[in-house]
Amino acid sequence: MKKQPVIRSGKYLRLVIRDGWEYVERVNSSGVVIVVAKTDDDKVLFVEQFRRPVGKNTIGFPAGLVGDDRGRKGESMQAAAQRELIEETGFRARKFKQFFKGPVSAGMCRDMVTIFHATGLKRVGQGGGVGDMEKITVHEVPLKAADAWLRARARRGVLVGPNVFAGLYFLKFWVD
Repeated sequence: MKKQPVIRSGKYLRLVIRDGWEYVERVNSSGVVIVVAKTDDDKVLFVEQFRRPVGKNTIGFPAGLVGDDRGRKGESMQAAAQRELIEETGFRARKFKQFFKGPVSAGMCRDMVTIFHATGLKRVGQGGGVGDMEKITVHEVPLKAADAWLRARARRGVLVGPNVFAGLYFLKFWVD
């Protein structure tokens, strides 16, 4: 894709303009992954963390950027999914299956997100994120109880990311 005029650039993002349309590009990333992970005993892994832009705790799936560190240039989507799953939840997956790939927010950025289904989970670490910026709480919720659990969290003021509902849809209707 042709390089666009940069309006403003920061450490992680830059604001660009093309044909009068302003949008955001990531400086050091080749994509975004989301991991919909389910344990052998039918529990879904959710992550909860405070997100500064919305000023609240949010519930989502393990997720992150692909190739966002110097040592990760050329990182595959699946390798990033495995890395994020381990960093955030402490679980490693034996198997990944791609559910979907599409735009994160087509009106604001050109990031593409790849959603993976992770199975054959084994605990290999503590999880909780990397460094001081990520203070992640892991929730293992029975798939059958996920809707009620999410509604209860939302009633307490925790924001639930829309991708959670997409991931649950994939688990309920797309799994072979």
